[in-house]
Amino acid sequence: MIDRPDPGQGNHKRPIYLKIQNSVWDLPLWSGMENVGRGTRVQGQDRIIERHLLGLGVLVLTVITGYTLSCLSDGREALPREALRAESARAENASADTGTESEIGIDAHIREVAARYGVSADLVAAVIEAESEFNPRAVSRRGAQGLMQLMPETAATLGVGDPFDPRANIEAGVRHLRALMDRFGNNLPLVLAAYNAGEVAVIKHRGVPPYRETRAYVKRIMRKLNRDTSAVRL
Repeated sequence: MIDRPDPGQGNHKRPIYLKIQNSVWDLPLWSGMENVGRGTRVQGQDRIIERHLLGLGVLVLTVITGYTLSCLSDGREALPREALRAESARAENASADTGTESEIGIDAHIREVAARYGVSADLVAAVIEAESEFNPRAVSRRGAQGLMQLMPETAATLGVGDPFDPRANIEAGVRHLRALMDRFGNNLPLVLAAYNAGEVAVIKHRGVPPYRETRAYVKRIMRKLNRDTSAVRL
């Protein structure tokens, strides 16, 4: 309340009441901020829920996708595995058949060539086993080649074009054995020693050379043929 002089009544004072209204700035401001706070909390809760739902959805989708791909992978690999096993079995059978046929062919050729040169087929087979273990592609550290381990110069002298050809190699090897048997009077230890260490070594030492490898070689083949090895000392 404010006292003002009344122009029409002199100095008589009359109370004047003024209604001070709340500013429009005041009430809407507080009301608006309260609403904003509530809206923010609601929106925050909604976003948290949405985030959880989104994460759950991604997890479920990942699990389903992984399971589906696993099933598809198993389904795709089932047939190839069976096919590979069948192919492997066929390859093994084919290899076994080829190996059997090859061994039969080698044995037949050994008998045929040995009979032609008057050499024991068992001796030829024992030499091949000791030299290469029936491996047509064998190559020694010194360069000997094929089933009967012909040195390149020996193969060239005997006219062998391909030392890895089993038939050509056996043919040349048996011819070489026959020549050694003729030279050393069918003395088997000397023949075998000459085949392993060379004729010169046997002649030089007037018998089986004192080489551990050569003497072990001679004894091995002699035992294979059930021959006496007492004369050959290591």
